Amino acid sequence: MVETFAEVVRLRADDDKTGLLFEDDSWTWREIVQAGADRAAALADLVPQPADRQVHVGVLLENVPDFVFWLCAGPLAGAVIVGVNASRSGPELAHDIQHADIDVLITEDKLAHLVTDTGHGVPAERVLNVDGPAYREWLGRYKGSPLPTEIPGPELLALLMFSSGSTGAPKAVIVGQGRLGRLVEALVDRISLRRDSVTYLSMPLFHGNAVMMNLATAMRVGATVGMTRKFTAGGFSADIHRFGATFVNYVGRALSYVLTTPEDPRDRTSTLELAFGTEASETDVTRFAERFGCTVLEGYGLSEGVFRLGRTAESPSQSLGRPQGDADIRVLDPATGVECPRAEFDEDGRLIDAAAIGEMVAVGLAHTFEGYYKNPGAMADRVKGDDFWSGDLGYRDADGWFYFAGRSSDWLRVDSENFSAAPVERVLQRMPGIAAAPVFAVPDPRTGDKVMCAVELEPGARFDPAEFGAHLEKQPEMGAKWWPSFVRVVEAIPLTGSGKVNKAPLRNAAWVTDDPVYARVGRTSGYALLDEERRSEIESEFRSHGRIALLPR
Repeated sequence: MVETFAEVVRLRADDDKTGLLFEDDSWTWREIVQAGADRAAALADLVPQPADRQVHVGVLLENVPDFVFWLCAGPLAGAVIVGVNASRSGPELAHDIQHADIDVLITEDKLAHLVTDTGHGVPAERVLNVDGPAYREWLGRYKGSPLPTEIPGPELLALLMFSSGSTGAPKAVIVGQGRLGRLVEALVDRISLRRDSVTYLSMPLFHGNAVMMNLATAMRVGATVGMTRKFTAGGFSADIHRFGATFVNYVGRALSYVLTTPEDPRDRTSTLELAFGTEASETDVTRFAERFGCTVLEGYGLSEGVFRLGRTAESPSQSLGRPQGDADIRVLDPATGVECPRAEFDEDGRLIDAAAIGEMVAVGLAHTFEGYYKNPGAMADRVKGDDFWSGDLGYRDADGWFYFAGRSSDWLRVDSENFSAAPVERVLQRMPGIAAAPVFAVPDPRTGDKVMCAVELEPGARFDPAEFGAHLEKQPEMGAKWWPSFVRVVEAIPLTGSGKVNKAPLRNAAWVTDDPVYARVGRTSGYALLDEERRSEIESEFRSHGRIALLPR
């Protein structure tokens, strides 16, 4: 049993088994750890030790070998690795870099423009480009460095992992040496990883899912990691067969995108054994499992740690499972703190009463949360007394199985009724031809919210407003207040850097967009294209009710 992630890295120091496959190259685990030791020695000479904290190393790279090497170097050196989200803009990254107190920044030719003249504050001599000769020359002076003699303790930080940003500005989640070490031990069993496993790593390494669910667990058992620069739906199947992958992790809509690509004749007999992730629809889970002849397991976890939910063979369809260990997880009403009633379902397995939906709360476990780096406001949202509020909505049935119902920001209030976006999204996504249909709140000209959705269509499909309304009319659980007032047809749903649906830009734009937007006709099932006349009428409504400040621009 290891106590820190640094110990996990050291376990592979003398391991000559292939640890990493990337493009046409490969590295043994021994070579990977040695590359980490070289960088740890170079870092010690480059950056003086701050008096009040560890050295912070920002890594702004796609999934390239140097990212893996620095994820080894940090724990060996007792430094903190900060994953920098390459999907954010230069000014946003400048803020993130300053906020995380980054002392040295590692980047590459493809991404260097994001940190050029943006005022991030890292001295030019400490912005290192892995594609440049100066970087290679610098590291060459430390080639063959021994492992550091001092092993960092479990109380030290290992990582700062920025959250996905799906519910607002990303927060730097603290991941300690001890927590990451313990987590890796638990996850190896959870995903049944073996030494002869081959993992496929395409999710971004700046996000906790890729590190915790793939690289770190593979390192613990000495499995082989087949890595690509980034996830692409078109390259997924070929990569699985090229690497002989047995395991893949995913987040968000990755499975859905893969399923839109032509099937490879080899898919049905692929080497893939298990796909483990979160937020895939039940339909996509079933189709992906059939296509690749593997098991797909949906789980629930947080970069913040604290608690996990896991499925078993007995888990009902669409459930997240039950709490792992002895965690006391409850569904509480965010407004009152009172536990929500247990969920009941109709004969089709659909939730009857939205009152069962609340925020998932880990009772008495706030002390296990390591916190957000320099962000007391965000901490206050999560820690309330002795309890940890996850920020995620869910519901629990009479047998204790949990179900996901969206983010806390996915609450809508229409005509004094509160409900979550997730049940509405499930109804919309049953319609043939719809690939995704995130639901979000937009302001009502009088009070509260209106329901809006964005629709991404499957290849070759077209949006028919009459068919859309007819579909909703046929759904027995479609609440009267759930109907979208506006439907925006988009070419592609915006995603966060980690592949999760990003509702923020959709919510901010609302119906003010060049994309086609259809407005519901009164309380009927009809939808009509939103024209300038109707837009002017909406503006007049906002003005007449004194809510013009809420009108989207």
